Amino acid sequence: MPAVRGTLTPDRPLADLTWLRVGGPADWLFQPADAEDLAGFLAALPVDVPVFPMGVGSNLIVRDGGIRGVVIRLGRAFNAITVQGARVTAGAAALDAHVARRAAEAGVDLTFLRTIPGAVGGAVRMNAGCYGRYVADVFVSARAVTREGRIVTLGPGDLGFRYRQTDLPEGWVLIEATFEGPPGDPAALEAAMEDQIAKRDASQPTRERSAGSTFRNPAGFSSTGRADDSHELKAWTVIDAAGMRGARRGGAQMSEKHSNFLINAGGASAADLEGLGEEVRKRVFQNAGIQLEWEIMRVGEPAPDNE
Repeated sequence: MPAVRGTLTPDRPLADLTWLRVGGPADWLFQPADAEDLAGFLAALPVDVPVFPMGVGSNLIVRDGGIRGVVIRLGRAFNAITVQGARVTAGAAALDAHVARRAAEAGVDLTFLRTIPGAVGGAVRMNAGCYGRYVADVFVSARAVTREGRIVTLGPGDLGFRYRQTDLPEGWVLIEATFEGPPGDPAALEAAMEDQIAKRDASQPTRERSAGSTFRNPAGFSSTGRADDSHELKAWTVIDAAGMRGARRGGAQMSEKHSNFLINAGGASAADLEGLGEEVRKRVFQNAGIQLEWEIMRVGEPAPDNE
């Protein structure tokens, strides 16, 4: 491995770094000291070594056999948040909720980020959104380190934002993003976020070990949160119709509170969680002819006895 100023750990278990608390080890876990450390490392790393950028593990199943190659996890050097006028620039490791709150304090409306689990890098990569707003709606630019170790600036056209997808090349690591939001009264924005949190806690299993929404909505857009919101092609609706609310496999369960939330109810393996998700997909297809698409990212290899 190339020399680094950050921390490079071999055979690092990843379960404690994911919200679902499952997964085997990474061959290497690299926590860079800063952007230059990351760029130098990637430039020197042999091109045949796979690289997987990992955020706070909020939308991720790491399989039980772990991840071959290098997992890159950004730390405190990448979580600064600054506000200039209507523009908010945040490091990729900054939590979405922190960005929303800092923006609100400055009178910038990025309130939809308040209830999105995870950090900025993942939010940009997945075009995260809720209540009818998406990262694409407020995105100005981002900085990333390419697999070859170059630091580049990306505009909206470079990322090709779509529902829960972008065109970020494999192995590129987002390090910073700039957003621009509409103005708002700080007190009103804070009140709006408190209302969002109350609604989320009333409808989602926020105290359970989950990874947020398991499947993308077949309708191709997020819930709007409005009274006239249609539920006809929501993932939870078709899961309910297939009789899979509360379904279990090992320690994995589809939440009784919100059936599009896959939870570790206690002692689940990654194979339990992914297997239950695949069973849900199968049952929904049999019942409604709809192919649910995973929203949770699944990475790594199964344990040898699960192959």
